[in-house]
Amino acid sequence: MLAKDVMTRNVITVKPKDKVEEVAALLIENKISGLPVVDDEQHVIGIITEKDLMIKASELKMPFYLTLFDSIIFLENPIRFNSNLKKYTASIVKEAMNSKVLVVEEDTPLNKVVEIMQDKRINRVPVVRHSKLVGIITRNDILKSLVRNNG
Repeated sequence: MLAKDVMTRNVITVKPKDKVEEVAALLIENKISGLPVVDDEQHVIGIITEKDLMIKASELKMPFYLTLFDSIIFLENPIRFNSNLKKYTASIVKEAMNSKVLVVEEDTPLNKVVEIMQDKRINRVPVVRHSKLVGIITRNDILKSLVRNNG
């Protein structure tokens, strides 16, 4: 089986300048946990998930640090804090999305897609043809394909 055999074809997408509140509403209305972010030519440029939006709703925690000889030593990763700060203050998708998104071609074998999802601990993989979005595979799509093939 290939990615195109199990992917969801009618993909709900968002644009980088869409408001995060609109994304939250889309996720709730459609009972989904993440959406691809596309440009005007349907190229996947990011992904935005419930997890990204949860940061906005959470209490922002400052990283712990020590001062020693007029230097600041962070006990936690300040890069993660900076990323969370951007998401915490985000008002548009571009500010909250993850731009490091993995995509697969539509002819990718399904077992390779599953391997990517497990190795990278991700719940969805956009599917592309000639670098343009044509579908998405979620964990639910994979489970549905197992039921169809064994039922």
